[in-house]
Amino acid sequence: MLGGFGKFLKFLIGIVLIPIGLFALYTWATLTWVYSSGERAGYVQKLSHKGWICKTYEGELILVSMPGTQAEKFFFSVRNEAVAKRINQTVGKRVRLIYEEHIGVPTSCFGETRHFVSDVQLLDNPKIEMIQDDGIE
Repeated sequence: MLGGFGKFLKFLIGIVLIPIGLFALYTWATLTWVYSSGERAGYVQKLSHKGWICKTYEGELILVSMPGTQAEKFFFSVRNEAVAKRINQTVGKRVRLIYEEHIGVPTSCFGETRHFVSDVQLLDNPKIEMIQDDGIE
């Protein structure tokens, strides 16, 4: 009787552990394999920390190509909290986002988009110049 129970237990463990292992391997592969990488420049309009169970940083970058044309939105996710903090400091300023695209990520626990930002660079660093009035006209 114990031999039959042991076989059943091994079968049950195999039925449960093999799919979990395959799912974990697939998730790891999609998060480490980069389909494409690139940069986008524009103005960060929004960055929010959202989600019911898995909190992720999700943002929008407004791409402005030419005056008078409709602005395009670039949706992105951030996995690194330090990068999210730096992006949050640049909201409303012109920036360059360096991103990697990961296709096939199985859940939204890692991000709601396929584009994961890994770095941000501030493009506009306006220097405030004080105009002094010498009283000379």
